[in-house]
Amino acid sequence: MTRTLEPSATAPARVRAAFSQPVLWPLLALIALIVVNVVVTPDFLDIRIENGGLFGNVVDIARNSAPLILVAVGMTLVVATRGIDLSVGAVAVIAAAVACTRIVAAPDEGATTTMIMAVVWALGACLLLGLWNGLLVSVFGIQPIIATLILMVAGRGLAMLITDGNITTVNNPAFSKLASGTLLGLPLALIIALAVVAATALLTRRTALGMLVEAVGINPEASRLAGVQSRTIVWTVYVFAAVCSGMAGLIIAANTNSVNANSLGQWIELDAILAVVIGGTALTGGRFSIAGTVVGALLIGTLTRTITNVGIPSEANYLFKAVVIIVVCLLQSPRARASLRTWFRTDSSKAVRP
Repeated sequence: MTRTLEPSATAPARVRAAFSQPVLWPLLALIALIVVNVVVTPDFLDIRIENGGLFGNVVDIARNSAPLILVAVGMTLVVATRGIDLSVGAVAVIAAAVACTRIVAAPDEGATTTMIMAVVWALGACLLLGLWNGLLVSVFGIQPIIATLILMVAGRGLAMLITDGNITTVNNPAFSKLASGTLLGLPLALIIALAVVAATALLTRRTALGMLVEAVGINPEASRLAGVQSRTIVWTVYVFAAVCSGMAGLIIAANTNSVNANSLGQWIELDAILAVVIGGTALTGGRFSIAGTVVGALLIGTLTRTITNVGIPSEANYLFKAVVIIVVCLLQSPRARASLRTWFRTDSSKAVRP
């Protein structure tokens, strides 16, 4: 005779399972930041329609987070294979430099076809850069942090060579729309980012690709012996990360219609790694979460807006950002939560003693 558990008996297990989900804590932190902004600015969530597009603080955060979402999604697959890519900021600025210089050098600078060809050239350059990173990591066996550090250091110098060390300004309406344009009322930059996220989730969760990436990250040697082409998988994720970074660089450059090789995409690699970790993907490789990465990127974007909104001095921006991220990561850690539970139990038992 089988016995079924009562709903009340399984409820604590469900609660524990829910709180063990890594994506829950950044999601709660994101909601908390939104609440703080609403308290400081009551009309924070207001959205209005102007010229057929949606505008408002939330829309601005989503638009400004689009480049980080793109970079972080590519970084997620790299991290899932036990890798890291420190060159994503350099790849982004190279893509922007290639696109802007191609547009400026074209006979018809403002034409849409000029923009399309410039984007093709930029993404083609990113493809080659991704192949370079993949070659160093998967073929020559160089540690990912060293292999990508090479391009991180050399990339901005290469971008300065492309732009002759100058700030290159473009005048192309189609290029500007990558950052400021709208489609169906939504920011075009956000639609591009979400399209990449959806395609990545579809390929990694509806095909065997995601399982192969996780297998390589968990144990590269065992996956190789099982017949998995681990070298090809690693090469592919670095190429994908470079192309995502290139798209992000194009959006950033389109936002100002210019490229500055010294500052464009600076530190975006660190924000991308933080978004990946906050989203629940372990740096040791293996299982990954695309949805968690998107939440992590939105959390960082919202945190940046919150710092400005609540009037925190610019000198303390990075410190405040670090504190919030540390708290979220500690809440995600099972060991940290277990230590907190033990401390609370010990403290409460002392309180009830006569």
